Amino acid sequence: MIPPDLVKPGERVDDLLIHNLKLIQHPEEFCFSLDAVLLAHFASVRPNGVVADLGAGTGVIGFLLLARGASLVTGVEINPVMADMASRSVLLNGLTDKLRIVNGDLRDIRDLLPGGSFELVVSNPPYRPVGGGYISPNDRIAMARHELTANLTDIVAAARYLIKYRGRFAMVHLPERLAEIMLAMCQAGIEPKRLQFVYPRADRKPNMVLIEGVRGAKPGIDVLPPLIVYTDTGNYTNDILKLYPETNPL
Repeated sequence: MIPPDLVKPGERVDDLLIHNLKLIQHPEEFCFSLDAVLLAHFASVRPNGVVADLGAGTGVIGFLLLARGASLVTGVEINPVMADMASRSVLLNGLTDKLRIVNGDLRDIRDLLPGGSFELVVSNPPYRPVGGGYISPNDRIAMARHELTANLTDIVAAARYLIKYRGRFAMVHLPERLAEIMLAMCQAGIEPKRLQFVYPRADRKPNMVLIEGVRGAKPGIDVLPPLIVYTDTGNYTNDILKLYPETNPL
């Protein structure tokens, strides 16, 4: 039974299909998609790891990282509506001792969280710079898709501040911005170490890239096999189905 005071009018409760986790979302706000799921499963999470999520949105990545073994996740979200929604999802799942949502601007990260305190930082940031494509008239959705507040450099700088030496920073982004991403990471002292391209289908160009770097590491990157989302018939591939264990028939 879902306590009625946790879900506001117009909101819905979605099943994350893992560990019976539930997520409150609103169709007029920015809702999570596959990129968040891919990032949560790509990031290197150590058992009982302490994680920060920059631009937490609905909080979905934090929940999935807890399901993978993280012990404590702190999400930073600038949008007060999304931060409130995510906080109520934490209450809904009874995870107040494991997942915390901070409503704040990651550009002010030094005022929000202690530096060098996290083993892993993740981010599913706005993909497009201002001027790059259609901007939603909904200010909150526009802020999630375009760099209207924090840009790529801001996100990498915040991650660099948060992660401890030899800690990891993982992000999902657009392949066309890969050179910019790698440059920003290297300039911040976060050496790119793992890279994986995501293809909608085997015969298409990649539309996402997953990248993870290590603070203070030596150069050298491991390019993982391509991750293909859909088969020729439009169904999820086995690699994607494995991310949804409660619906995976294999």
